Amino acid sequence: MLQKRRPGVLIIVENLTVPLDRRVWQEACALRDAGYTVSVICPKGGVHKAPYELLEGIHIFRHPLPVEARGPLGYLAEYSIALFYEFVLSVKAHFKVGFDTVQACNPPDLIFLIGAFWKYLFGKPFVFDHHDINPELYEAKFGRRDGWHRLLHKLERMTFRVADAAIATNETFREIAIERGGMDEDRVFIVRSVPDTSRFRRVAADPSLKNGRKHLVGFVGIMGAQDGVDLFVEAMNVIVHEFGRNDVQALIIGTGTELPELKKLASERSLDDAISFPGFLSGEALLAGMSTFDVGIIPDPKNVYNDKISMNKVLEYMTLGIPFVQFDLVEGRKMAAGAALYASGNCPRSLAEQVLTLLDDPDLRRQTSAEGIKRAASLLRWDEERKRLLAAYELVLAPENLQAGHPVAASARSQDGLDPATAV
Repeated sequence: MLQKRRPGVLIIVENLTVPLDRRVWQEACALRDAGYTVSVICPKGGVHKAPYELLEGIHIFRHPLPVEARGPLGYLAEYSIALFYEFVLSVKAHFKVGFDTVQACNPPDLIFLIGAFWKYLFGKPFVFDHHDINPELYEAKFGRRDGWHRLLHKLERMTFRVADAAIATNETFREIAIERGGMDEDRVFIVRSVPDTSRFRRVAADPSLKNGRKHLVGFVGIMGAQDGVDLFVEAMNVIVHEFGRNDVQALIIGTGTELPELKKLASERSLDDAISFPGFLSGEALLAGMSTFDVGIIPDPKNVYNDKISMNKVLEYMTLGIPFVQFDLVEGRKMAAGAALYASGNCPRSLAEQVLTLLDDPDLRRQTSAEGIKRAASLLRWDEERKRLLAAYELVLAPENLQAGHPVAASARSQDGLDPATAV
C-alpha cells in the first residue's frame, strides 16, 4: 500500500542561504517538528554549496547566487536570474519531495509570481513571510521616490493580493500588510525573529581580539550600502584621532558588498591597527567574538526603512548581555528601551560619544546589560512565535479553505489523495 506523505511546505528565500538564514531555518524546523515535510529553495553561500541536501530532515535546494547589484537595472537582472532558478527548483521540489503550500520570504517582492503559479494552477495556498519593506528600502538606498519606487509599491500590493496569509516580523509590518496590502486582520500573523537561546549563548571571551587594548567595540552583520557600517568606521576615527583614545579596539564581523570599501575607508583614516575585519564567522568563533564585546554597535542610520524594521542585532546583543549603542530608531527603541544608549542625527561623532560614555562608566554598562537580559527574557519566547507560525498554516490548510470555489482550491490536496489539513 502506498504510504501517504505528510503535508508539505515549500519555503523560498533569496537573499541568504539556509541554514545561515536563522529566521528561515527556525521556521523550517518548527514546521518539520509539527509534522510537515519541509523543502527550502535558497542561494548557495559560504560552505553551503551543495545543489541539494537533506539536512536534519529538511530538503534544501540551492541555486547559484548572482552578483549583488548596485543600481535598479542591476537589481532587476539579479532578481530575474534568481527567479528563474527558483521556479525551476520549485518544479524539481514538486516531483522529488512534493508540497501543498508555498511560503515566499522577501526580498524581492517578485517571488509571489511562483506562488501564484502554484496557487492558481494547482490550488496550493500561498504564505508571504514579510522580511523587508522594499519601497522604504529603495528610498533609503537611493534617496528618491520615482518610477522604480512606485513599481515596488505595486509589487508589494500584488504579493499581498496573492497571499492567503501573511507573516509579519513586528506590529509595523502587520499594519503595512493590512493598510497597504489590503489583508484581512485575521490573516496576518506576527512571528518575530528571536535567537535560539539553546545555541546562542555567552562563551569564554577571547582577549586576543582586543589587540592589546583595554576595550573592544564590535559589530556583527551584513555590510550593505544601507547598513551604516561606514558610520561606525567614522566614529572610530573620532574616538582614535579626535579624542586620542588608544585603548579602544573595533571588531567588525561579517561580509557584504561594502566590505572592500570599508577596509579602504579604515586605511584612509589610518585605522588599520584599530579596526579588525575577520570576515564571516559562525558557531563558537562568532560567539567568542561577541562575548568579548564591551560595547556593541548598531550603526544603521535613521531613515524611513530602518525606523520600521526589527533588527536581529538588538535581540542578539540583549540576549548576550552586551550593552550597545544605536541611532534613535522607532522599532529599535521599542525593543531595547533602557538596554541601549541612543546616538542622534546619523552623526558619527554622536555615536562615538555614546560609545565612550558606556566604556567609561562600568556601572552604566552593568545596568544596560542587566536591562537587556531582562528584556530579552520577556521577548525571546520562540514557543509563542512558533504557535503563530503554525496558526497561519492551520488557517490556509483548513478544510473549509480547501473546498471548491474558495481561492485556495480543493486541488491543494496532495497527489496521493491526502488532505494536508487533516494529517498534521
